[in-house]
Amino acid sequence: MYIEKVKSSRLTPESLEIKTFGNTFADHMLVCNYKDGVWGEAKIIPFQEMSFSPAMQAIHYGQACFEGMKAYKDENGDVFMFRPEKNFERINNSAIRLNMPPVPKEVFMDGLKALLDIDRDWVPPTYGMALYLRPFIFATEPMITARSSEEFMFCVITAVAPDYYAKPLRVKIADKYSRSANGGVGYAKAAGNYAASFYPTKLAREEGFDQVIWTDASTHEFIEEAGTMNVFVRINDTLITAPISERILNGVTRNSLINIAKHNGWKVEERPIKVSEMKAAHKDGSLKEVFGCGTAVVLNTFSAIGYPDETLDLADMPMEESWGKQLKKQLMDIQNNKSEDPFGWRVKVEKNLVNTL
Repeated sequence: MYIEKVKSSRLTPESLEIKTFGNTFADHMLVCNYKDGVWGEAKIIPFQEMSFSPAMQAIHYGQACFEGMKAYKDENGDVFMFRPEKNFERINNSAIRLNMPPVPKEVFMDGLKALLDIDRDWVPPTYGMALYLRPFIFATEPMITARSSEEFMFCVITAVAPDYYAKPLRVKIADKYSRSANGGVGYAKAAGNYAASFYPTKLAREEGFDQVIWTDASTHEFIEEAGTMNVFVRINDTLITAPISERILNGVTRNSLINIAKHNGWKVEERPIKVSEMKAAHKDGSLKEVFGCGTAVVLNTFSAIGYPDETLDLADMPMEESWGKQLKKQLMDIQNNKSEDPFGWRVKVEKNLVNTL
């Protein structure tokens, strides 16, 4: 692996205290090019602007996908990744769906570990903060013919991540726009999925909501996701979430929360849940809480759910009664090495690893 370190770091004490997500980038990045049917040597270089042709295929036809991950630092200064193998599997599933070459495991895993080893000082030591990792693949061939590219780049950039949302969210049920459909790319982290969500989200915010609860494209009867998050609904003492499908992203945080909830002895159901079922549960008092989850947000409770004809308010539950708040703390304690990891999810990034590569 080729490694070029920065001459001087841009890291300051203020860098690790930021309150905005996604614009405070660490010193280095990983790049690897695909050409003539093979992936080349992975390189770690200083974070920098890059030059591409205006005919680059990704710009015109959206052949691009990405992942979202985090690295954490414990009280001893050790750095950990969280379930990176799940992100490796998912980025390659996304790549295959978009007709892009899968990234070799050694490029993905060794590259991430080496990048984190070099920039470990950028991982915030503060509980609740992390270093966000953004692996992504995009088509680089300079052409505007409507066909799959034959040249690609795999990159990893990293950014300091504070708590993504500081307050419970007001969400609106989607009854017109859709995030995905059968046979589409909903299960992939395709770049275009997110671009298509921005306009409906804008409309929801103009009505006083923070995000959209996406429903199925065919009937808008079933709850699927919320914004960029998977959704959980708790009715009485049962936690319900939509089953993974070709429309719904196989969230790493979602899967982790299900495992923790079952470990707690709580009842979890992965099944379709109707909008009308959630509304009826609110009416009879059995709807206890609704929350979304994802890598960036971890877990965020919903304070209100907007329907075309009314808005349902949800009470803010104390920690001892809220399954969502308890699950968030349990997950974060595992990620930050503050508790035992009965699932084997933490992956330690060894120090001075780059000297062996």
